Amino acid sequence: MSSCANTSLRTLCRLRNIHDRCRAYGLKCQRQLASPNLSYCLRRSLKTATHSRYPSPRDIAFAFDIDGVLLRSAKPVPSAREALQILQRERIPFILLTNGGGKRESERVAELSERLGVPLSVGMFVQSHTPFAELAAAMLPSARQHKSLRDKCILVLGGEGDKCRLAAEANESYSYGFTNVVTPADIITAHPTIWPFSNVFASYYAEFARPLPAPLCTSPTSDETQDGKTLKIDAMFVFNDPRDWALDAHLILDLLLSRQGLLGTVSSKNGDESLPNRGFQQDGQPALYFSNPDLWWAAAYHLPRLGQGGFREALEGVWAATTGGPANGVHLHKKIIGKPYHDTYAFAEERLLSHRAKLHHSEAGHATAADGHVLPLRRVYMVGDNPESDIKGANDFVSPVNADWTSVLVRTGVYTGGQPSWKPKVIVDDVLQAVKWALKNSTSDLPT
Repeated sequence: MSSCANTSLRTLCRLRNIHDRCRAYGLKCQRQLASPNLSYCLRRSLKTATHSRYPSPRDIAFAFDIDGVLLRSAKPVPSAREALQILQRERIPFILLTNGGGKRESERVAELSERLGVPLSVGMFVQSHTPFAELAAAMLPSARQHKSLRDKCILVLGGEGDKCRLAAEANESYSYGFTNVVTPADIITAHPTIWPFSNVFASYYAEFARPLPAPLCTSPTSDETQDGKTLKIDAMFVFNDPRDWALDAHLILDLLLSRQGLLGTVSSKNGDESLPNRGFQQDGQPALYFSNPDLWWAAAYHLPRLGQGGFREALEGVWAATTGGPANGVHLHKKIIGKPYHDTYAFAEERLLSHRAKLHHSEAGHATAADGHVLPLRRVYMVGDNPESDIKGANDFVSPVNADWTSVLVRTGVYTGGQPSWKPKVIVDDVLQAVKWALKNSTSDLPT
């Protein structure tokens, strides 16, 4: 075979490869492989394959943190709108995945849509306490065999006013539907002596406090244990950053030391060395849930501020001082969700697959190429500003659908420079650079 024929054959194979890659990722490619003018064919194929300014294979998706990435103290990061508009124009699915919260998802999404200037829906939004919705129906992905808490009496803590209670009670799509929600405001208003130093908040609490569903026990050894006779808390949820740390910490501590969640009682098992955990949390006390572990978050102030993780650390310090703590063989049993924990990333991926399916009108979260070929989700770019939550979570997450979660760190929030505690795939200045890098990265390693 002549050298000219060999060259032509190699070029033809390259063209067929380009054509196959274009078809696999939904890009239109002219069928002119039979043309004798191979160089013309090459130009046309390349031109068609790169018709978009941002080539966008349909097997990728994005997850964005909000505070410090898209917003900074409720104000949009300058490049945020353009970044999201690129993805919406290219029909690349994304969700917003935040450790923030404190209000109903529908309310938060409406605010974000207005501030960012892009259309958003509840189906593409996960805030820190959104996975708690599964406990109203069943449980978190790792524990769905447990019974529903929907009609149990739960204590919801944190947030502004009554917003977290309203979120927990909301029976909207993708929402909760808890039917018996108590807040610290209800308790302190009915029993001001339970923490006398909260009297400075009395008028604030009075604005949204509700009557308690049952009275408190009148003595630590009260035998009034029948249902409905005294207030029994079945679970405690820290939905958002507490505003009155002292009151909230005291109520949680009282219930952790109580008998069967009866507020105002003390368990006789506390300190019993013959029992696991020296008897603490061994007497039917309510489970304790935290919606995120963030020690810091990016607020309007130029330095990061303490978040829900700061409250939890303070509570654990008081718990250790009360019980003897780990040094005495006593641990605080609790469940923490939010980034970087697996349950939250698994929940977010399910939400992303659902949104992706609707966007591409397909089943099981798959997209389809131009020839109808099903494209499973190959990669998710997690764009965040906090190495401890965004980057660690993406790096550690093992996807049930085998998607590769790739971490991208921006400098517009908690992280401002230096060696991050958890190494991302790349560090960029802002969210727009993150999107551009990801789109370039996702097309540079297409399978050949």
